[in-house]
Amino acid sequence: MATQGSYLGQKSLESQKEPDPESSVPCDPEPKNNAESQVKSSEFPHGMYLYVMEKLSRAVFASLLNDYVESEFFLIDGDSLLLTCVLDQSLKAGQHLHFFYLVESYLHKLTNRGAKYAVVFFEDMEFFYHDRVDLISLRTQLKLHLEHNTDTVIYTFSNFLSAQWNTFLIDHHPYFLMVCDEGVTLSQTYFFSMLMLSALGKKIDLVLTSGQEFDQLRVYGYHINATHHHNLYPIKKQKQFLQDLVDPCEKLYRKRAQKLNFSNTINEIEKSITLLFNNGDKALDIRSIMCILSCSAVLTIYGKKATHGECQASQDDSDLTLEEVADLCRMYCLSVAILLVLPLSQRMKSRNIHADWNSPVLACLDWQIICEHIILKKFSNTSNWKINWTHIADLSDGLLLKNIAYYYEKENNTGSKLIFGKAIEEKFSFLWNSILEINPHSEQIQSYDVRTTSRPFLSKASSIIVREENMPTIGLLRAKSDIVEEYAGDFLDELPFLSSIEHKETPVTRGKYFDELTHWHSGRPLSDDYDRTKGDEAALKDERALRDYQKLQTLHRFSGQSLVSSSSKTIVIQNDDPEKKGEKEKVIVKKKQPQKSKKDLIIEENQKRMNAKEETKDAEQWKLVASSIEKEMRANFFPGLKKLESFIKNTQTRSVKLLAELLGLRISFKVWVEHCCTDMSSEEEDDLNIAVEIMKKIQTLHYKYKDMLTNEDQQLIAQCLSYLGFENLACTLPRAKVTSAREDKKKAECMVGVGAARFQLQFMSPYLVREERTDPDPRVQHFIPDTWQRKLLDVVDNNESAVIVAPTSSGKTYASYYCMQKVLSQGHEGVVVYVSPTKALVNQVVTTVMNQFNKNLPNGVALCGVFTRDYRTDALNSQILVTVPQCLEILLLSPHRQEWAKRIKYVIFDEIHCLGGEIGAEVWEHLLVMIRCPFLALSATISNPEHLTEWLQSVKFYWQKRDKLIEENWTEKGAKAKAYKKKEKMSYRVHLVIYNKRYNDLEKYVCSVQDSNVSFEHYHPCAALTTDHMEKYGIPNDLSCSPRESLQLYDTMVDVWPEWARREELDPEEYAHFKDRIIITKNDTKIYEEELKKELIDWIKQGNQEKVSQLLKYLQPPKSSCNVDRVAYFPKLVEKLKEEQKLPALLFAFNIGLVEHLAQETAIFLKNKQDNKTKLLTEKKSQKLITKAKRLEKAIAKNEPSKVNDAFLANVANHKSIEQVLIKDKEIPPDCTYADTRAVNNELLWEVFRQTSRSRDAKCLRFLAERGVGYHHASLDVKGRRQVEMLFRMGYLRVVTATGSLALGINMPCKSVVFVQDSLYLDALNYRQMSGRAGRRGQDVLGNVYFFTIPMPKVKRLMKSDVPNLKGQFPLGISFVLRLMLLAAKADHKEDASAKALSVLKHSLMAFKKPSETKMLKLYFLFCIHFLIHEGYLDQHCNPLDFTGLVTHLHYHEPSNFVFVSFLENGLFHRLCQRNTKGSNRFPQSVMETLVLVLANLFGRSYLLPSMLELKGTFKQSKVFLEGLPDDFAAALEDYNSKISAVFGQYLLAVSHLANYEQEYKLPLSQINFSGEECEDSELVNHLMNCTKRRSAITPFACLSGNTDHDLTFAAHLDSILLQTSHVSEKHIPRLHLENTDACGRKLLLNAYALDFFKHSSIDALETDNGFHKGDAFYKLRDFSLCIATIRVSLKEMCEDEDDPVVLAFEQLNTLYREKLETAYPRRRIFYA
Repeated sequence: MATQGSYLGQKSLESQKEPDPESSVPCDPEPKNNAESQVKSSEFPHGMYLYVMEKLSRAVFASLLNDYVESEFFLIDGDSLLLTCVLDQSLKAGQHLHFFYLVESYLHKLTNRGAKYAVVFFEDMEFFYHDRVDLISLRTQLKLHLEHNTDTVIYTFSNFLSAQWNTFLIDHHPYFLMVCDEGVTLSQTYFFSMLMLSALGKKIDLVLTSGQEFDQLRVYGYHINATHHHNLYPIKKQKQFLQDLVDPCEKLYRKRAQKLNFSNTINEIEKSITLLFNNGDKALDIRSIMCILSCSAVLTIYGKKATHGECQASQDDSDLTLEEVADLCRMYCLSVAILLVLPLSQRMKSRNIHADWNSPVLACLDWQIICEHIILKKFSNTSNWKINWTHIADLSDGLLLKNIAYYYEKENNTGSKLIFGKAIEEKFSFLWNSILEINPHSEQIQSYDVRTTSRPFLSKASSIIVREENMPTIGLLRAKSDIVEEYAGDFLDELPFLSSIEHKETPVTRGKYFDELTHWHSGRPLSDDYDRTKGDEAALKDERALRDYQKLQTLHRFSGQSLVSSSSKTIVIQNDDPEKKGEKEKVIVKKKQPQKSKKDLIIEENQKRMNAKEETKDAEQWKLVASSIEKEMRANFFPGLKKLESFIKNTQTRSVKLLAELLGLRISFKVWVEHCCTDMSSEEEDDLNIAVEIMKKIQTLHYKYKDMLTNEDQQLIAQCLSYLGFENLACTLPRAKVTSAREDKKKAECMVGVGAARFQLQFMSPYLVREERTDPDPRVQHFIPDTWQRKLLDVVDNNESAVIVAPTSSGKTYASYYCMQKVLSQGHEGVVVYVSPTKALVNQVVTTVMNQFNKNLPNGVALCGVFTRDYRTDALNSQILVTVPQCLEILLLSPHRQEWAKRIKYVIFDEIHCLGGEIGAEVWEHLLVMIRCPFLALSATISNPEHLTEWLQSVKFYWQKRDKLIEENWTEKGAKAKAYKKKEKMSYRVHLVIYNKRYNDLEKYVCSVQDSNVSFEHYHPCAALTTDHMEKYGIPNDLSCSPRESLQLYDTMVDVWPEWARREELDPEEYAHFKDRIIITKNDTKIYEEELKKELIDWIKQGNQEKVSQLLKYLQPPKSSCNVDRVAYFPKLVEKLKEEQKLPALLFAFNIGLVEHLAQETAIFLKNKQDNKTKLLTEKKSQKLITKAKRLEKAIAKNEPSKVNDAFLANVANHKSIEQVLIKDKEIPPDCTYADTRAVNNELLWEVFRQTSRSRDAKCLRFLAERGVGYHHASLDVKGRRQVEMLFRMGYLRVVTATGSLALGINMPCKSVVFVQDSLYLDALNYRQMSGRAGRRGQDVLGNVYFFTIPMPKVKRLMKSDVPNLKGQFPLGISFVLRLMLLAAKADHKEDASAKALSVLKHSLMAFKKPSETKMLKLYFLFCIHFLIHEGYLDQHCNPLDFTGLVTHLHYHEPSNFVFVSFLENGLFHRLCQRNTKGSNRFPQSVMETLVLVLANLFGRSYLLPSMLELKGTFKQSKVFLEGLPDDFAAALEDYNSKISAVFGQYLLAVSHLANYEQEYKLPLSQINFSGEECEDSELVNHLMNCTKRRSAITPFACLSGNTDHDLTFAAHLDSILLQTSHVSEKHIPRLHLENTDACGRKLLLNAYALDFFKHSSIDALETDNGFHKGDAFYKLRDFSLCIATIRVSLKEMCEDEDDPVVLAFEQLNTLYREKLETAYPRRRIFYA
């Protein structure tokens, strides 16, 4: 029990270097100093520590769990978990239950977010607590609690160098190891460092426990990727060094044990245990057991001391006497009795006491803790005793024990005793009696009085802490707004609003009213915003802008050549009213078919004549080529066959196609017979390829031309089937009856040796017939849409909405372009908005639209516009706007863009699963609820589309009611009714369209390295499963098998269980869907696959788990090591792909540097390969020819044009031949490049290079492109990415390395996808998005997915994992509420704007069908409104005031935007911005640097780890660590925080009433219940538990540490004390901490990148010192620069004085920062307005 009050304070490295003078452990300090001095004296461990710190400096703050659902498995170091929770600032030492609440709360948050984890403990770590006995015992309790009371998996290893640990990592390969970066001692810190370094060396990623954050859906933390260079630190003799680290601590640990007389004490404890458990059969509560045994053990120790005369008379510093120890034990028994009886609802009212134990008492309590530890270890090693472990988390309560001691020492002076109460009295008596029964010294301590001695146990300064301060009760300012009344009116009567008199006395800041009239960072009027609107003469005169615009259009047209195969479609306006047209069509259906007119008959006759003519032409062409094709097929079968297929594809006449197919069958059959009868030495696979072609021809003839086959044709087919050995199929067709013996012999030689069904599944898997529709749809010209695609077209035709879930490359995007075509054809006013999650996808869609559609538009109207943060063009004057969510939100919330918003006819949301993303998810939600028009929401990866559709349908029902109400209101206004009347009927229905079939199968392979060569092993999908997973979750829906994999599964099932009941039924030759079928379709194989999977599940249900486990084991591929040098073997991997004809390929890694490096290594490998070849010309001969060519050039140039003679012609011919020889000499041999030179001609290739020549990486990309290689990542500039995308789509590049930049929606299909690097970002969602690129429909019959250096456990988890449910993020913030009020107040059509605002407020996905979350959001909204009115951003009627523009334009940076305004209002910038000289408009550099310092603290917040301070002074150019705010700014920030705390502290109090208190009294993970009936008959309890106020808004468990509601106003980490069911997060409270800390109280450091760059302008320094990639640094700096520009515009707009120093200072700073950025990135666009 940790009752002595020891507490880990500041845990910096400095504090570890000196012994703690306040240590509660009364042991000899010398050994400790010796142990630590040994560590300090060694330079090696500190060098290793600094090396680890340097690696930690590259840690990335990222989402840790991403999109896994019961998939990824990671490890949490148990001691790191212990230290992180013990150091929580809300915890007081000795409060066990609060500590375990913190542990469970943390683990519960992980579990709720889909985490799958295990906790690991290393036995050696125990020795590092030799001077912290409280932590030793708590560590043991933690292990036992997790083991016995939760489902958490616990592993224990001796240390991280043990063989068991290494084997465990190989078998499980965890996602990452979560570990602490500092310990309680320097030795422990070094142990953690060695653990981290060891994990990185074993390719295990790290996540630090420090600095983690949670939001509604995810957990974020510092992640270190285990790349290949982490194991370079030379740790020689690791075991010896670890031993040197552990041994001194172990000696101290053993020394303490000797001092305790360890063996004798254990013997005494064992005797006591035996006596205790012999007294009854009932399982005892662990609290009672530990109380009895530990007190008995301590009494025994002190009894022996008394026997030997070691205990002196009571003195302040002497050991306690036996009687005094008995008093202490009785008080402890009383505290445990109270724990056993009182529910948490009473215990949480305990008085908060400030008291310290005297030294002798501390020593006694330490002995008790040691005994506790021994007892728990004893119990954990055996299961002989009946123990109820439920309450091991609540062994003792340190504050309660001190309260009892305080009462008996300070308050019980009168001699009258407070009544315990019956239940407490019984428990106390039982405990003390039990101690007396088993203790040998019981005769001396028989008294039942709690205190019999007078010696004080507590220090003289002990006192009860009485907090008189209450939470400030804030009277809310009542807003006179219809939106507030309608949305939260039901709450208004329940909250403390100010009365009218009080309201007048409350100061409310007044200012001028604000209206959004200028753009947020360019300063242009909104009438000229987003791009020049139609009719703008100034725009036409701007030649530079026009030239840039024309270049952009040309680039789009050029890029589109690789995206759109057909020519662009010219859109013609349809004048017919769609509604009337629909009505006409409906009427026509009911009427009889009218007779054809003469005109129709003539047209029909002409069409027939033309078809006949075309048929004759095709037949003649076939006669010309048939003989040559036949000869070629006989001479070289497969090239000849390819030529035949090409002819069939290009022929339109069905009869000619039939002739060609029949010829192909005859020749294939003859070649097969000749091959089998003459060439028996070939490999079987080569033989069967011809047989496969025969079956393909037979199936084609039967599927497409069955009605045209003659009897002779059918006999040919029957003969082919018979020769292949498929007599059962041949019998179904007419056939020649007589066969000779010779023919029978031939037939026997030609048989394939397997049945027809098995042959089709095994060898024809990719070629099986897909049952596709053959009837054309008049709405689609270039292909025949499937049924589900036609449903989408119907949805668009009916102006309805749809959620579309279909696999990647399935064709779901086509509906988007049909939607665009429909709107374009209806007129020039309608707008389609295409919302894309990434800028790369925006560029692709724009390029596709520009090349797919063509339309004659009025002057000033564009076909397609773009709006992103990078650039915009034709945003408001286009009919198709392609944008990102944040920019569309700006438009929809802009008050003066509502007329444009009304023109929107459709919104298309691509990759709608981003609604559940970690960044910007709430923006997608806002858009979906604000739009009133129909929409299409597309995704390949949503696991709960029904829930999403139901939510969206509720939104549409809202708009149906609102539109009806608005229309009625406008109708009442008379003349204006016509203006609002809709032109076409609006539909409010939302369809759900799900299509879960891929056109091509995906087969997976594991890459292994054997004998320095790369090989591929097929990986069966079911090999990823486990019986446990199948029992819990079944088989994932998208874990599909190809037909050959289904056959393999069946064969394995038979091998495992030969007596299997359904063996015959599911035999492919006997299976109902396969038996005697010439054509087995893809659908048939899917039915078969589902049958097999269902059977597997039935095996488990029937108790045959062992057989299933054996089956899964048989399916496993050979083991492959992931610990190979991926860079060295990468070129060999690509060569192997080329050898097996698996290119083109996308190869995914998740590190920008690695992506570039792999591409370059591949190109260098090919160049070296070329250099090693014998050249056509020697260097000497080449030089001679060059010289000769130059001489001939001069001779040709000298010749006069009029004198063309033979010599001149000879010179020209010679020069040409020399040029050709030189070019041929420089040509790259075909085996030294992966480029397909046939795909792109030289002219087009050079044009691509010219168009992208201004890319920053143009030279490198061109060198790679010549070798058919490229790379792609987000930090590559637009032109570079465009080049790679174009050349890959064209087929020229065939090897591209990429990050996740190609995961979302980019059209870059390939034959193979390779995962090259394991990463935090390789999750279920990205895996599906990336692997979906493999298998190009129409080009590849099969897609291939390869795993290279990916650990096998990770491969399994990826394949069996499921994608997440969309749950929704917290949708509101103060800035967003202000933006809604701005929209409602200033929109031209206020009723419509209010409807939008209310739709956002009422339709939170997070709160959908959740009443408590809905109420919480309403309360949050009301307090936001109060804050905005009180601080002067809104007036009483919610009209926006002057600073609204600045705050809303900086909404990305909440709460820094509000802090900035508070600085302005306090006049801090005016005091700072002092000019150089009077009358000058220039400010000194010092002023500029201070401005950047302030802005960096607000808008450039990027945190570093606290441990990085060790690296201070090692950086070259950058300071790296950002200084704090100047004193006056810091004071103003504190004032701002106090206002926020006052308002939102009251909000937290209000929200607390929504909590589920039944759940609040349960531990979050184990669900152990601490509620119960309160004890009312105890005067002592009433006295000790008398704090009934200020404990309603925080968790009862935190109250045990003395926390109160008052802590909500200043606590740094609210999440640890907030009620767990209030659904509130600290992130929702807009405070900006002056010095942010992690949960352990260590200061988090800010990266000074913005200020460092302003000082040195060096991008290289930002990369080497500040830790940013150059591309990432650009985006960071540009965003910071945009903040400066935004402030400049807003201040200039608000300030009437043009010479205001603050305005001028920001003008100067904006110019300086922009110039520095443009100089550093000369080819990147900084501003685009």
